[in-house]
Amino acid sequence: MNLTHADILEAWGTHLAQGRRRSPHTVRAYVATAARLLDEHPVTDWPTLARFDTAVLREQLASRRADGLSNVSAARELSALKGFLAFARSQAGEIDASLPRMRGPRIKKGLPRPITPDEAVNLAVAVDEDAAEPWIGARDRAVLLLLYGAGLRIAEALSLKGSALPLGEVLQVTGKGGKQRVVPILPIVRDGVADYVAKSPWGAPRDEPLFRGAKGGPLSQGMVQKAVARARVSLGLPPTATPHALRHSFATHLLGAGADLRSLQELLGHASLGSTQIYTKVDAAVLLDVYRNAHPREQA
Repeated sequence: MNLTHADILEAWGTHLAQGRRRSPHTVRAYVATAARLLDEHPVTDWPTLARFDTAVLREQLASRRADGLSNVSAARELSALKGFLAFARSQAGEIDASLPRMRGPRIKKGLPRPITPDEAVNLAVAVDEDAAEPWIGARDRAVLLLLYGAGLRIAEALSLKGSALPLGEVLQVTGKGGKQRVVPILPIVRDGVADYVAKSPWGAPRDEPLFRGAKGGPLSQGMVQKAVARARVSLGLPPTATPHALRHSFATHLLGAGADLRSLQELLGHASLGSTQIYTKVDAAVLLDVYRNAHPREQA
């Protein structure tokens, strides 16, 4: 049975969105990667696509690298291509067939850049004070408190609905891939969210987004990022002081206070312990900075 490229891409996108529960952004990126492969190597059936080998992948990536693709993007593209070919093999009934073996480019993984506890608190206060309206300030402060006080990703915080209220001592969060976890909620976080709800002109209907934009629609990540950018300038913080840095800081400060990696993995919602282990390096880096800045010999 002959298929059009549109048929193949639609099936791939549906598999990613419904079968793998990927985000819309990931679906768009992975479908675009598959589309580029089909443009270079036109096929009209799953069995032919399933037989693509390492040479095809290498040629495709070489073409993309010639266009200036970075190591990080090339690694992501290779992952998408392998996933696409695995899907093609399942569609062709070749579930047990081995995929082409090809290593991606080496990526030097940079360490997250945490900020100090005082800087985290000051950032939350600054976005509150700099806001155009009191309820907007209370909103942005509440979001940042969830990032630093509970270790939420910004997308997780903004996906909360009114049904999460009133906040108790713990909160069930839905993270990447629909994975759920339970995080503790500190009194300062509960109070910050309650203050926002009390000031918000939109209320908190159970089935509606908890955090709203100025016109009542769902609050976007971009608006929070802009508020933080303004606040960090006023506080003299580096460009690395982003909303996501608050989550990094949450992890780093907990590890420094004695939290074990397994517990931290659960709190952060990491699928593997390897993702959490990077914070051991962060903590060591922070301690080294403290040593260099405070030790008498370093000041001599």
